[in-house]
Amino acid sequence: MSVGTGAYASHGLKKNKKSETYAKVFETGSRYQLIHSAMLVATPAICRSGGGKYAMASRVAGACFASGIAMFSGSCYAVGLMEDRSYGKLAPVGGVALIGGWISLALLRR
Repeated sequence: MSVGTGAYASHGLKKNKKSETYAKVFETGSRYQLIHSAMLVATPAICRSGGGKYAMASRVAGACFASGIAMFSGSCYAVGLMEDRSYGKLAPVGGVALIGGWISLALLRR
């Protein structure tokens, strides 16, 4: 999905001076979705190396990554499409959730 949204950001969004900023916001959402989707897929494999000992880390990180992707990237997509920054209110919460995913992998995996 993030590859499709990235292509849409490059080719489908209006390109003028005003909307260029919103296109960058849309592209940021797409980039973060791609990176964290890969981590979401890799999390069980990363945590499996402990033989089930890291199951909690996998669940916590997965929940943080999934909710963070939805809130952060979704907010960026809404801002980019609607060209209105008021739709980006969930982006900070989503960013914190993404950071929580990375922290839970680092701390709970030890």
